[in-house]
Amino acid sequence: MLQQKSKTRRTKSEDRKIFLVLSSLFPLLSSFLVIGLVACGGSQSPVATKPPSETPSPPEKESNLTFSDVTLEQADEVGRPVWKVRAKKAKYTKEKQIGEAETPYGELYQDGKVVYQVQAQTADIAQDGKQLFLKGKIIATDPRNGVVLQGNELEWRPKEDLLIVRNQLNGTHKQLQAIAQEARVTTRSERVEFSGGVVANSLDPQLQMRTEHLIWQIKEEKLIGDRPVQMDHYKNNQITNRGRGDAAEVNLKTKIATVKKNAQIELLDPPVQVASNSMTWNLNTETVTTNSPVRVFHRAENLLVTANQGEMKIPQKTVYLTGNVYGVGQRRQSLKSNTLTWYLDNQLVEAQGNVLYRQVDPAFAFTGEKASGNLQAETIVVTGGSSGNKVVTEIIPQEGKRQ
Repeated sequence: MLQQKSKTRRTKSEDRKIFLVLSSLFPLLSSFLVIGLVACGGSQSPVATKPPSETPSPPEKESNLTFSDVTLEQADEVGRPVWKVRAKKAKYTKEKQIGEAETPYGELYQDGKVVYQVQAQTADIAQDGKQLFLKGKIIATDPRNGVVLQGNELEWRPKEDLLIVRNQLNGTHKQLQAIAQEARVTTRSERVEFSGGVVANSLDPQLQMRTEHLIWQIKEEKLIGDRPVQMDHYKNNQITNRGRGDAAEVNLKTKIATVKKNAQIELLDPPVQVASNSMTWNLNTETVTTNSPVRVFHRAENLLVTANQGEMKIPQKTVYLTGNVYGVGQRRQSLKSNTLTWYLDNQLVEAQGNVLYRQVDPAFAFTGEKASGNLQAETIVVTGGSSGNKVVTEIIPQEGKRQ
């Protein structure tokens, strides 16, 4: 009978010990629901014939506690949920003041609403309740917009409204697929910042962007690169032209890209490069426009034309240039005018306004109101125009020719 009472007393002591550990576990958690509780540490009854001081429990057994089928919840100051994590098994380590859950699944909340659904191999929860850390094969899904972020580490900082997914990051969405080293998400504004070896592919328009830092404004449907960026535009899964600049912004809704600071657009066929400080690239109509000084270079023909502003229609392979137009060919032949239309396919040009055409060999110059022909082949016809102005021909003496 005495032995039975002693056993009863030991059971109550064990229950109190478990209760005290649970009380110290995650004090800021709004609730800690444990289903099917199993105490793995301190579960054996002490030996009655020896004083407790002679048989202390190992430190590891005293400080570790394992639970089965647990749900962990964290609330903010006004009682709204911040996260809920469910796991088949969870372990509390007193020394590290951390709870570890195996194969967790949960929801992340902002302003009381679910902003991401997450699953992983393990979850570490700090006792102060300020952050949640998931590790191993992370899958985080935003139910509001369908964004899925995958990686090997996830960190949730609810007070900062910051979700971080890193380590072999892969993001997918109906509009975009991206890989990077890290993604930082502000959930209220639905804004994602990719960093480190970013490669982003938009599906419509069919465009690939490569940079070290890319901002994705999901609701506004915009991609913003504030570092040097390279872009490849595809048509029927084939690269048709390329762009680059120190900064760029792509509106996925209007399919218009703005390339800034050392902006360049390159056609593959014909091999033409357009460079300016800022350009607007309509990926739908395949039109490039700039109101800044522009430089157009035909690599195969070694022909360079500059102007104050310009427009290139890629499907028509035509360039329109305005203001202080100046073209120079391989043999230093040159053409100046107010405006110029350049047909890239057959290398024909049409110039208007204050035309000056000059050749080096033989050395002569024509001035007039209009000119047309092939600048590279030096077959230019200059006319006086409708105003009745006459063409002026200047013959440069042979001795004036540069050697």
